[in-house]
Amino acid sequence: MSVMRALLPLLVACLVASPLCAAHKDRHVILVTIDGFPARLWRDPMLPLPVLRQLAAAGASADAMTVSNPSITWPTHTTLVTGVTPQKHGVLFNGLLVRQGAGKPPKVEPWVDKSRLVFFPTIYDRAHAAGLTTAESDWVAVTRTGTITWSFGEVPNPEGPVEKEMVAAGLLTAEDLRAMQPGGGRKTTLWRDNIWTRAAIYMLKQHKPNLLLYHTLNTDGIHHRYGPETDPGYTALAYADRLLGDLVRAVDESGLRARTTFIITTDHGFKKVTQFAYPNVVLKQAGLVKAAGPTVTQCDAYTMTQGGIAFVYILDPARKAELLPRLKTLFAGAPGVERVIDAAEAHTLGMPTPAENQGMGELILYPKAGYSFSSAVTGEVASGPSVNYGGSHGYPNTDNELDGLFVASGAGIRPGTRVERVRNIDVAPTIARLLGLDLGPVDGRALEEILEPAR
Repeated sequence: MSVMRALLPLLVACLVASPLCAAHKDRHVILVTIDGFPARLWRDPMLPLPVLRQLAAAGASADAMTVSNPSITWPTHTTLVTGVTPQKHGVLFNGLLVRQGAGKPPKVEPWVDKSRLVFFPTIYDRAHAAGLTTAESDWVAVTRTGTITWSFGEVPNPEGPVEKEMVAAGLLTAEDLRAMQPGGGRKTTLWRDNIWTRAAIYMLKQHKPNLLLYHTLNTDGIHHRYGPETDPGYTALAYADRLLGDLVRAVDESGLRARTTFIITTDHGFKKVTQFAYPNVVLKQAGLVKAAGPTVTQCDAYTMTQGGIAFVYILDPARKAELLPRLKTLFAGAPGVERVIDAAEAHTLGMPTPAENQGMGELILYPKAGYSFSSAVTGEVASGPSVNYGGSHGYPNTDNELDGLFVASGAGIRPGTRVERVRNIDVAPTIARLLGLDLGPVDGRALEEILEPAR
């Protein structure tokens, strides 16, 4: 158990017991994330983004937003709503990494309870404790939070109150819900984005939450398949802008515009990819992984890959002293590997050490330019062309291609403000200031330069 996980009940108890600022129960904040939206793209005149540009012109925007490491969807989304890096909130994968013991590769479980995954209080925890209402549509790491009032998840619950209300209102069908279940013949992400937007609009109009978290996903899949700065990528971004327009109109129709703040951002940027590196093949060649075709049958070490980053695990703790120097040497000369970092130094990247979080591997790998990591173990070639895969993320947040979008507009935002750079750790403190919440000590700060003076 990590130190942060052990302290979480105490942190939450202190949060509930401590006096908070006077929460603004007449205010509304909508946090929108358009997945995989590089900062460099949104001002491209070839890209039709009328809604986003109108919001930016009427509010504030940044030339770039620095994301956190690892630059992966669930970790960075959790940073957005906590104001701290993964070193403190603990999310390192799109789910919870579980070590299965000696000889077995780790696995990632996505739909575990939030209490097992997130080790730091979030902005929606703070809002709920202060008596505000909260909602989410396709947000992440929010399974059974207890602090989100209305929820329509990535995998919606057919028995959930919002889902039942939408079916009863004719806005959704039982078949739609079945199609969004694992193994339910899921339709395209384009289609699912439309459903998640309908759910966000429904919750906004019917329940008027003080805080709404809304995430669209299609852009990420398209950028992975075709790469950023391609016609399919531009089309996906334009569609996300259209969905954002639907949400803005819903705010207007609800009569909430004068009391609503939009914050539109992303989880990470994107880099173009032409090559795969296969670190588990490197381990297989060294005799540390055994496999039958694509299936690992036994392993002394294993690599969990996430595109532009990979973690290397030593599966028997008793062999760490023996294997760690060997693995460092092995990967220092491996095809496509640029950097090999001992995870004891993970704090320099804003991530926890293995002693603090079982999800962290013993080594951190970053690839060379043009490469993305693949977990595949088949074959004997340690690198090759990235067939049907044009873009990736996960790379160090010091790479400006990982910089993300940031726009804020509406109540409490200075019109016409443009700043050079913000950080994703600054988003939660800024929302807290808008809603009159006290976040306590976090890594980020409220973006005072974009906020109207307090009255």
